[in-house]
Amino acid sequence: MLLTYQSHLYKSQLASLSSEKLNNTRHSRLEVLFFNRGAKVGSEALMELTQTMAPHNNMTVVTKGPMEIKSRTRSPKEQMIQAIWVTELEPGTIYIEHCNWLDFRRYQLPRPIYINLVRDPVERVISWYYYVRSAYRNAIHHRRFPNATIKSEKWFKKSYNDCVRSGDPECQYVPGSIRDSEGNYKRQTLFFCGHDRECLPFDSQRAIQLAKLHVERDYAVVGTWEETNITLTVFEAYIPRFFKGVRNIFELHSKSIRNRNRNNRKPHIDADVREMVRRNFTNEYEFYYFCKQRLYKQYLALQFENNLH
Repeated sequence: MLLTYQSHLYKSQLASLSSEKLNNTRHSRLEVLFFNRGAKVGSEALMELTQTMAPHNNMTVVTKGPMEIKSRTRSPKEQMIQAIWVTELEPGTIYIEHCNWLDFRRYQLPRPIYINLVRDPVERVISWYYYVRSAYRNAIHHRRFPNATIKSEKWFKKSYNDCVRSGDPECQYVPGSIRDSEGNYKRQTLFFCGHDRECLPFDSQRAIQLAKLHVERDYAVVGTWEETNITLTVFEAYIPRFFKGVRNIFELHSKSIRNRNRNNRKPHIDADVREMVRRNFTNEYEFYYFCKQRLYKQYLALQFENNLH
């Protein structure tokens, strides 16, 4: 009897899902896709995919905004300049850049179609740790900043296990902290929270709630490469103007797409080290699971509607 009731409840919950209600694309007033890509979430692969798709869907991919700013947040004036610039892009443009969410309502401007990706928070910081030690990344960094101090050989060879266990400041993720001894992009939520000061404290409940609000209200799709088929299915169904045929194109070019900016140096990370780090990412995980649950709802709504036809 209980199983029958649970089955009925599950079906009724499925029936209440609506792809139309779950799709924020309908609220956008610009035929512009804004991918304010997070760090170490596989954004380079999605950028490669959109560039491959561009001629098929009559799109233009733009990867540089109106200004180059290295700080984590932008001033109100800088935000306004960027927001106005986005609204002046040609229809059919995909704008891709590492930057935080922008509030187009604040400037009474039409909104683009927002997308992004998320990744397991601990996997992200481990990936970043070895990425900044990769030869590829450091060659690029040296070309851009030839006078920058080169790190010691000991720094390059330091393992993540040792870094965490020794209490090295680089591998300490202190909840509520604002300053970092080394830039590490540990705040996945910052890309969704925005530019306010309350977005900066690491793993803060307030920052997570703001990030969730912005995702729910403004983002058409927040996907993840951990669920490639689901993500591409939702992209294609919810944003067909830009992602029509994306699954077929990905299948044809998956090797080159997956290898974009890939760091093959993946040393073993001990389970106790992962757990030590994970304990400091409680709210970051809450946000990550929120985004994945939303993606699953969008996908299930499509499956349920397809089964009705």
